[in-house]
Amino acid sequence: MSSLPAGWYKDPADPETQRYWDGEGWLGKAIPADAVPPEGPPPVEEEPPPAAAAPTPPTSTPPASPVPPPPAGPPPGWQQPPGQQQPQGWQQPPGWQQQPPPQGWQQPGPPNGWQPPPGWQPPPGWERMPPGMRQAMYPVQARPHGYALAGLGPRLMARLLDILAVLLLNVVVNGWFAYQWAKEFVPLYRATIDEMANGGSAFDVQASGRMDGLLWAMLIVATLLWLAYEAPAIAGSGQTLGKRIMRIKVVAVENTEPLGFGRAFGRWARLGLWTPAWGCAGIGFVLQLIDCISPVFDQQLRQAFHDKTARTVVIALPPDDRRPVDATTGGGSNGQKGVS
Repeated sequence: MSSLPAGWYKDPADPETQRYWDGEGWLGKAIPADAVPPEGPPPVEEEPPPAAAAPTPPTSTPPASPVPPPPAGPPPGWQQPPGQQQPQGWQQPPGWQQQPPPQGWQQPGPPNGWQPPPGWQPPPGWERMPPGMRQAMYPVQARPHGYALAGLGPRLMARLLDILAVLLLNVVVNGWFAYQWAKEFVPLYRATIDEMANGGSAFDVQASGRMDGLLWAMLIVATLLWLAYEAPAIAGSGQTLGKRIMRIKVVAVENTEPLGFGRAFGRWARLGLWTPAWGCAGIGFVLQLIDCISPVFDQQLRQAFHDKTARTVVIALPPDDRRPVDATTGGGSNGQKGVS
């Protein structure tokens, strides 16, 4: 059974459309892929009531003659499998005959409109597979709120641009701490070189406590600058400077309303609060790196660990800055441009 939550997704049978997935199968009719789907599942279409049949006058029918039972024997065209013999004393069940399929029954097949790739052959026993297993053979591309998921390349470039922006802020704000730390580091470096030239060990030279204090101060200031740069931007518009340049946006899983500072802070904290741990043998950097590459292992929504914590996804904005067309009204939210 698929673990993909219920919602509107791109129809694997027709990439130009999207349909509602209820966790086990598709519901309702397909709508254009760039349309904004309605909230929840599509409305159930009512079937027209069957036309009342005209009453027929009762007619007297002659009593039916008894139907003789069908002759016992195998179905027409049946042959004994090679090398297989019936058990001794076995007899065909009385009145047995091959039953036709129910009226309206159709052989199971791929989704409507699906075209197999050139040279594709169904696996053995495909028609006997349960729907969930067959569905697994047709990957479902999620489209949160009608938008395509942001690619891993644009997300990486946006993160690198944001790192560059925070680095420039640190050069301005953390410059004094970095200068004082360098003044302490240069004599320590020279003393270490002299100690090693005299046959000693580099570990014999101990750093001053002031160096450690300056390092922790720089890490804490860098963390606060990152928080001030990212959390308010994600809370209000869902976009930092890097995300605006790469045209991607952070939205909630359930709607496209602004996240608010509390939720944006929780998303940032899952990643940013590890920054002071850089001073502990680089443990913080390793944990942040694992978080940043985690979308590679989420094939459904491409959520990083901090996205899963805040229940957010990163979407790609259309080139023309328009919302997908609303399937129920045939237009945007208010006929205006922009993304809510």
